[in-house]
Amino acid sequence: MTVIIGSDHAGFAYKVLLTEALQKEGYDVIDLGAYNDTPTDYPDYAAAVSLALLEKRGERGVLICGSAVGVSIAANKFKGIRAGACHDTYSAHQGVEHDDVNVLCLGERVVGIELALDIVFTFLKARFTNAPRHVKRLEKLFAIENKNMKEEIL
Repeated sequence: MTVIIGSDHAGFAYKVLLTEALQKEGYDVIDLGAYNDTPTDYPDYAAAVSLALLEKRGERGVLICGSAVGVSIAANKFKGIRAGACHDTYSAHQGVEHDDVNVLCLGERVVGIELALDIVFTFLKARFTNAPRHVKRLEKLFAIENKNMKEEIL
């Protein structure tokens, strides 16, 4: 599996450690920056990872910033991206299994590195269930993306 990874300066240290761990476990990793801890803007890296994922350069994305909130907001602006801020393993696997999350967002200032590693590997091993109730909910997300949800809500 190819994992596309990116971070701003606040997630740089974890990005380096996560990239090394992923490669050690046999994952191919595309690192889209940041490449040091000089202050940068998280939307740039969220956009780079999201676009690369939409271009099918990899199967999953991982974004790291200080809190996970900023990169999650930015990544979710892209049609076809379902980014989840996860700070526990349950959310990481459930997000994929039920919601088909394709971008994991982590906060370097929120979780320790050992937990971050567990979260990333849990996320990468999880698979969407294709259960009818989950497919139905995913179709509603697609309707929202396509601005067709108004009729269903009213």
